[in-house]
Order: sequence, then structure tokens, then C-alpha cells
Amino acid sequence: MGKVYERIDGRLRTFIEQQKIFFTATAPLAGDGTVNLSPKGVSGSFAVLDELTVAYLDFSGSNAETIAHLRENGRITLMWCAFDGPPNIVRVHGRGEVVFRDDPRFAGLVKHFPGVDVRAHGLRAVIVVTAELIRDMCGYAVPYLDYREDRTLHAQRFRREDDEEKLTAYCERKDHVASSLDGLPGLPLPLPPLSL
Repeated sequence: MGKVYERIDGRLRTFIEQQKIFFTATAPLAGDGTVNLSPKGVSGSFAVLDELTVAYLDFSGSNAETIAHLRENGRITLMWCAFDGPPNIVRVHGRGEVVFRDDPRFAGLVKHFPGVDVRAHGLRAVIVVTAELIRDMCGYAVPYLDYREDRTLHAQRFRREDDEEKLTAYCERKDHVASSLDGLPGLPLPLPPLSL
């Protein structure tokens, strides 16, 4: 039986922070729009900011569906599953905001992720989510999976885009970064400079 929580603290916070992967889900307002579901897994790229606010780093390499949907309507759900230990699934339903590189809050938010080489991963934005509904479910059907280690391919790939001009050129060449699959505004290009 699931439980609803008023805040992200204690055992719930510990569970979320210990997971190696989480998933984000967003959708446009249009009924025939493309629903997006994305895995997120770079170690250290997720942080609990306070009892109702979480954030994660948005890196280059993927499309901009989440960014586009948040810019349009702000709806987002984050999900964590226990792949080892006691079964559990936690969802945070809430409102998301994209904090771009030229936002005055950007540098302060990035400080919540001290273990991540943001330049190596082509950091595009920080996604901040304010929880509106926090709940868990049993997770009895989630399989056991063993974590071995993080993949190094993402950082290796984006170290080749070792300056701002190269990274912006990469983003401009890639389909569905400046706009979503459904034509919604995505990442503003050229990228504002990364000044940390």
C-alpha cells in the first residue's frame, strides 16, 4: 500500500539520494503531443535542496523535450525505483523550472553538485522541481539489478566540445534541441557562456 508524504526528509530523502538512476516524465499540453520519459544517471547530478525542492543537472547529448515541456507548462514527475534492498518506488509530482546558464541563480545552484565536472558533461541548465505530491508504492514487481559503475562515455564525448563555441555548434547541429519534437521552444541558442 502506498503512502503520501508531506516533505522529502528522513528515510525518504536517504532513499532518493542513494539511487543510481532516476526517471523524469513530462508532456506538452496538446493532447496529441509527445510524452517524454528520460533516465538520468550521472553520479552527483541530483540534489535535494530542501524538504520540497529538488534539482538536477541537464546535460548536452539529449533532445530538449523536458526543457520544452517545462517552459510550456511546468508539469513534471520524477521517479526512483529500488533495484536492490527492500522494494520501493518513489514519485515526486511537481512543477519544474529550467534555470539557464544566464540566470543569476545558475552559479549558486551548480554549487549543490560539487562532485560533477560540469564542463566535461556539457551542462546546459539546472532543472529545479518543487514537489506538489510525494508518494511511494510497494515496488514488488521491480527486478533486482546490480549496479557496477557509472559509464564514462558521456564525459569522454563532451570533453571533445572543450570550449563554448564547440558546445554551441554541437547543440545547433542537433535536431530537437532548439525546439521539441512538437515544435515547442527548447534550449535558447547560442548557449549563454558558462561562467562558474
